[in-house]
Amino acid sequence: MNEKEEKEDRQTPAPMTRSEFAQLGDGEVAYIKQLDSDAAERLFPALHDAPKGIDFFAVLGADGTPLALTDSRNAAIANAIENDLVPVSVH
Repeated sequence: MNEKEEKEDRQTPAPMTRSEFAQLGDGEVAYIKQLDSDAAERLFPALHDAPKGIDFFAVLGADGTPLALTDSRNAAIANAIENDLVPVSVH
């Protein structure tokens, strides 16, 4: 390794910790995730007896914290925007 490569190697940032990664985008980004009724009930324990056969849309914080649940993708996006968050779709 020559001197230039050694210097570049020392300047390479350390990988992010799990905690740092979880906080990436916190308070700035909301993930919109499509869920079936079973997944919605698991993610939102207060929800029980959700109608079967329809899709729900969850608004999740950057760290995965459930923020809102709706039956409309547009409503989920609107909720994120109303809370000054940038909506991003999760596939």
